[in-house]
Amino acid sequence: MFRVGQGYDVHRLEAGRDLWIGGVQIPFPMGLSGHSDADVLLHAICDAVLGAVASGDIGLHFPDSDSAHRGRASREFLQEVREVLVTSGWSIGNIDATVIAEKPKLAPYVDEMRKNIAADLQVEVSQVSVKATTTEGLGLTGRGEGIAALAVAMVTNDPSV
Repeated sequence: MFRVGQGYDVHRLEAGRDLWIGGVQIPFPMGLSGHSDADVLLHAICDAVLGAVASGDIGLHFPDSDSAHRGRASREFLQEVREVLVTSGWSIGNIDATVIAEKPKLAPYVDEMRKNIAADLQVEVSQVSVKATTTEGLGLTGRGEGIAALAVAMVTNDPSV
């Protein structure tokens, strides 16, 4: 048996913050605004996995109203989401994710992002796809106001996977 979950996240770009995407710190004059490190890619993946196992969303598990999550690395969230997944009797089949940003160019960092995600979910890198695209100057990402991410997670309860 398998299930599919989808996730979406967007954060505003803000001066004076580090930019973290996929657990990689990317040199850029602005970072993403948020309660944690605001890693949109990992947040979207967390929501996709949680959705696939019908366990709510990232806001339920890591509410921004809880000061314990202030400044936390989103890789920690993803590792905890993996525990929810395993406790629920599921495992990752694959992850497919897209980051939507006009700048910075993310292609040089995609392999490291895939490795981080695979490590945190304890799966093979071949089970994780990360892509980057722009919106050709349109919308909030095109104007450089923020960065968004979409993710799909396929989970299975087949023990051979």
